[in-house]
Parts: sequence; structure tokens; C-alpha cells
Amino acid sequence: MKTIHELYVQDKPREKILQKGVKALKNEELLAVLLGSGVHGKDVRKLSREVADLLEREFEHLSVKKLCEIHGLGVAKASQILAALELSKRLLSPNPRRIISAKMVYEALFSFRDKKQEHFLVLTLDGASHIINIRTVFIGTLTQSIVHPREVFADAIADRAASIIIAHNHPSGTLKPSDADIRITERLKEVGDLTGIELLDHVIISHSGYYSFSDEGML
Repeated sequence: MKTIHELYVQDKPREKILQKGVKALKNEELLAVLLGSGVHGKDVRKLSREVADLLEREFEHLSVKKLCEIHGLGVAKASQILAALELSKRLLSPNPRRIISAKMVYEALFSFRDKKQEHFLVLTLDGASHIINIRTVFIGTLTQSIVHPREVFADAIADRAASIIIAHNHPSGTLKPSDADIRITERLKEVGDLTGIELLDHVIISHSGYYSFSDEGML
């Protein structure tokens, strides 16, 4: 069997992309482009076929550990494959609600602006800032003792979130953060730094608009 170097130029995966476009490549050829090279005793074509077979069997449960069980794949190449797959999933997600501003948080929580009681909410986000989930953690007057970090971060950890945004409404209509709001934000930011789940913003909402701790330089 010919090695990758012995193939005609137009049959090499990268050259096929140039000549025919990426859609003309088989799965194993696409993987060959990602991997770049094989190892001693196993060329990139054979290595790519083994990876393609694993993808067909274990796509939903793929991990670096499983990929590294294939001889010739190390952590670096396995990570490249997983990163490419995750990027594709994110870009092809049918309803990606991506949060990139406090205004978008306000729009996502618009129904809470006229609530008669305070609602403390947590938005969990993936690495691309897409909303994983929105949860009401507490209803009532907020104090530092009531809003406990355990309640805020438990679901974020379960969601495998990369970051969170917290928000609550002010039934009074004022957008000025209270001393309790500031203390809660500072405490949750500290816990976020410890857990590796970043607190991106704290947004106060009311019928008169919104206030963003991040926009105001308070985070």
C-alpha cells in the first residue's frame, strides 16, 4: 500500500481540498488534514481510519482518554480533534443564544422587569457564551446570607459551565445597586475565581432599564 507521500499530488487530502473543495473529502481524509502526520509504523492514512472508526462508534462519548488509546495519538492531536468537533457543534447549534452584552441579558430576562418580588437568577454559559440554562435561585429580598455561593455554583458545576452571569430585578424601579448587591457580587466573584467558573456580570433589571456591574467597572 502506498504511503501518503507516494500518492499522486491530486489525491493528497490538502491538494484535494484545493482542487475539489473540502466536501469532496472522506471523513478519514478530513482527519488526515487535521492530524498532519502519522507515527513510525503507522502512516497518517491508517491513523485517520482508526480515528474515523472510533468517531462512528463513540461520537457522543468521545474523550481525550479514548482517543489516546489509539496508537499514534497523543494528547496534543486528540485535543485538536475534540476542539474541532466542539467548534462545529457550537456553530451548528440550532438555537444558539449567545450573550455578549448586558443588554442581551436584559432582553433574555425581560419578563422579570415587572415582578413584584425580587428574583435572583443565574445564567450558566458555555465556552462560547451560549446560554446553557437560566435558573431562579431565590425569590425575596436579597441579603448576603441568603444568596449562598453553594446555591449559585452547584448548577453551574453540574452544567459544566465556563462562566455565569447573575441577575436580579428591583421592583422599586431603581437601578442603583444596594450595599447588599455589591457585597453579594464581590463574594460570588471570589468563589468564581476559586472554582474556575468566571462571574462575567451582575445585571440589575427593572421596568426602567438595566444596570451592569461589568459595564460600570465594578467587576
